[in-house]
Amino acid sequence: MTFALIPLSHFLILSGVLFAIGTAGVFLRRNLITLLLSVEIMLNAVNLSFVAFGRQFGTVDGQIIVFFVMTVAAAEAAVGLALVIGLFRHRESLNPEAFTSLKW
Repeated sequence: MTFALIPLSHFLILSGVLFAIGTAGVFLRRNLITLLLSVEIMLNAVNLSFVAFGRQFGTVDGQIIVFFVMTVAAAEAAVGLALVIGLFRHRESLNPEAFTSLKW
């Protein structure tokens, strides 16, 4: 099965829906882990757009950019999860409003 029959607009609509879901998760949820997952969904939506445009124009530039974005996203997820674990051990809460003070 080839994806040549699927137009670019379908990929962009899916990317927009994914980005909207991620944005809604960032603004509506009150859990640090859910916030991290929402940011990852938004990054994947952008990655899908890069790959779709690369396929449309017949280049691998989109895939190369996605490779670097995924590398940075993996590092961001590892550091973010480590910070969330540290904050949870200190405050015993995953609510972002519990971390408004910069003092420990």
